Amino acid sequence: MSEIDSFIDEKVKNNDVFLFMKGTPDFPQCGFSGQVVQILDYLGVEYDSANVLENQDLREGIKVYSNWPTIPQLYVKGEFVGGADIVREMFQAGELQDALATAGVAVKTPAA
Repeated sequence: MSEIDSFIDEKVKNNDVFLFMKGTPDFPQCGFSGQVVQILDYLGVEYDSANVLENQDLREGIKVYSNWPTIPQLYVKGEFVGGADIVREMFQAGELQDALATAGVAVKTPAA
């Protein structure tokens, strides 16, 4: 396993909710990353993140790790949830809130 794969694996497995994104939660560098941050913040979910723009190996490595071509990528309890479109659709349907609650992640806003 490469160094970047080990880094990704450690972040995904050791954080209840982890977001690989462009930029930071305080300063997203793309609209899609910003959308996922807004959803997580609205739900009051505690999460950690990594800025893929700081490391080209990470930017490419996460795509290989998940077999998913786009960023952002959201992981809950070690499982890949999806990118911005999937997260937004799940949130709007109440499925993201349910999935987080089922995984034991505290959510401030109850599912609709």
